Amino acid sequence: MGKHYLFFVSLTYSFSILRPLQDEIWRRGDDVAWFIEDSCESWLTENEKQLKTIQEVLDYKPIAVFAPGNFVYDFFPGVKVAVFHGYAMKKRVEKIDDHFTVRGWYDIYCTQGESTTPYFKELEKKYGFFKVYETGWCKVDPFFDKTESHTDKRENPTILYSPTFTKGISSAPFLWETIKQLVETKPWNWIVTFHPKLDDPELIQKYKELADTHDNVVFYRSNDGLNTFRKTDVMLCDSSSIIVEYMFLNKPVVTFRNTHPGNHLLDVMNENEIGDAIEKALLRPKELMDNIYTYTMHHEPHRDGKNSARVLDAVDDFIENYKGKIKSKPLNLIRKIKLRLKIKYYHW
Repeated sequence: MGKHYLFFVSLTYSFSILRPLQDEIWRRGDDVAWFIEDSCESWLTENEKQLKTIQEVLDYKPIAVFAPGNFVYDFFPGVKVAVFHGYAMKKRVEKIDDHFTVRGWYDIYCTQGESTTPYFKELEKKYGFFKVYETGWCKVDPFFDKTESHTDKRENPTILYSPTFTKGISSAPFLWETIKQLVETKPWNWIVTFHPKLDDPELIQKYKELADTHDNVVFYRSNDGLNTFRKTDVMLCDSSSIIVEYMFLNKPVVTFRNTHPGNHLLDVMNENEIGDAIEKALLRPKELMDNIYTYTMHHEPHRDGKNSARVLDAVDDFIENYKGKIKSKPLNLIRKIKLRLKIKYYHW
């Protein structure tokens, strides 16, 4: 029998993050199963294995549990591996990026590049109960697949609008009128997608109705990542980490009041500037495209399609050289009690 691995899913963005890792596990002849929290919609296919109860997970005995989110069930077997749900973007100027918050759940952090590894190495020295491996982000392995062309031919440009969920930063409450005007006056198609954590029903309905009443607008409740990106030419956003992912495809991004603007973006402060910025983005100025490449390399220099392989190798190295030999994780009693109360699991 091969090794058993578990994917822990609490939000729908996890599926596109973990599937490249699943492909590598299968390529090695090993087995992987998914555990999906009840609050999360399942997007599994017929050939993917789901474990529906905690007892099934305990019986499965995974050697590692991979989680893209901020927490994982501590009582699941196996080393706990943080693979992240995005890149460090510093959404808020006034506080450190939540990307670097250590909550005491994980044994391994699989970092992505210069924007994450050095600070996590400092945290590793400070806390001592986890190890940091720079692997690259498993989600983006397919982004750098050179085996086939993924350029879609389109008669009219397609704009992707994909705002963040963070209150005070999300552009979604402010841009509906502007987008509606552009939809009705420009020869562009639109795809509108929202982050799973954006949970304003009235706002969501407004954008849905925009799609229902205009043939050149499609609304998806959640972004399907690479498959969605490939259908579009320019992204309109605000301060979401999804910006970096989009730029890996050598496509420009227009942002509205980005919290950390730079020369890799076409950032605007006023709604009436968005149309002109998109027009400029569609021309793909050389200086802008060069800046995009430099910026994305800072976040993700690993472009050989082997990030998932490095993640699995990191697990093997940790088990062989560090498991049981480094400082124990903190007791985390309050968090563990809250988690057990939430899922009605009362064993230790």
